[in-house]
Amino acid sequence: MDAEAAVVGANDSFYRAFTEGSHRAMAELWARSAAVVCVHPGAPAIVGRESVLDSWRMILREAPPLPMRCDGVVVNLLGGDVAVVTCYEGNGDHPAHLAATNVFVREDGSWRMVHHQAGPLSRSIPRPAPRSTLN
Repeated sequence: MDAEAAVVGANDSFYRAFTEGSHRAMAELWARSAAVVCVHPGAPAIVGRESVLDSWRMILREAPPLPMRCDGVVVNLLGGDVAVVTCYEGNGDHPAHLAATNVFVREDGSWRMVHHQAGPLSRSIPRPAPRSTLN
């Protein structure tokens, strides 16, 4: 699997863990050796793996009422072991209401999250139309 596809897979794992309310899956995704930071919408930065995972434990106590999704994914590979993903976050079929940046590092052969930041958009962005699978 090429690096960009692997990063997209790690990013998808983040939103799946969020949607499923799985703290275990979320903890598996975050880096163990590299420094980590998380900035939830409207909140100050949380620094350190233990503090970041505690914040997710609180958030994930209840799965969101609608699935979280990540629209407009753009992956930027910075060297061989760092990747920055930008996207727009939304719930269910509602327009995206947050812009997000997710940063990953390659740690022990897997892409692990070291930074997540999401903040409100000045205007919502409609969900992209599904692509047709027909020729």
